[in-house]
Amino acid sequence: MEIIIREFERADTAEATKIWNEVVFDGVAFPQTEPLGTEDGAEFFLCQSFTALACDIESDEICGLYILHPNNVGRCGHIANASYAVKRTKKNMGIGEALVRHSLEKAKELGFSIMQFNAVVATNKYALHLYEKIGFTRLGTIPGGFRLKSGEFADIVPHYYVL
Repeated sequence: MEIIIREFERADTAEATKIWNEVVFDGVAFPQTEPLGTEDGAEFFLCQSFTALACDIESDEICGLYILHPNNVGRCGHIANASYAVKRTKKNMGIGEALVRHSLEKAKELGFSIMQFNAVVATNKYALHLYEKIGFTRLGTIPGGFRLKSGEFADIVPHYYVL
C-alpha cells in the first residue's frame, strides 16, 4: 500500500477520532482514559501545532495519524512531543514509521529542535524497536509509570531525538 501524509481538516474528524479512540480503548499506549467525541475531537486535532493523516493513495482511506505539539512551555517550548495512532487493520504496513519520520521533519520545520516522548510504554515493543531504528535516545526507565487498562502497571521509557 502506498500512502500520502497530509494535514488534518475538520471534515476528517469522524475517521480521525475513530482511529484515535481505538488506541485509547486498547489502554496500552495513550495516557487518556476517555474517548474523544466528534465535537471535542475536532477541537483536539485542530488545536495541535500540527495534526497529520496517513492516507491510502488509491482509496483515500485514512490509515493513521499523529498529533504534534510543544512538550512544555516557555524555556522548554523548543521541545516537541507527538502521539501516533494507526488503524488496527493497517498495522505492520510501515505507516507508523512514515508518520514518525514525517513528524520529525514537520517539528523541525515548525522550529522545534528536539522531539521528546515522555511515556513510551515498555510493553509497546513495536514503538521501542521503531524509535531505536530511527535513532532516538532512551533516557532510562520509570518503573510502573503507566497504568494499563487491566489495572496493572507497566514501565515507561522516555526517549528524545535531536532534530
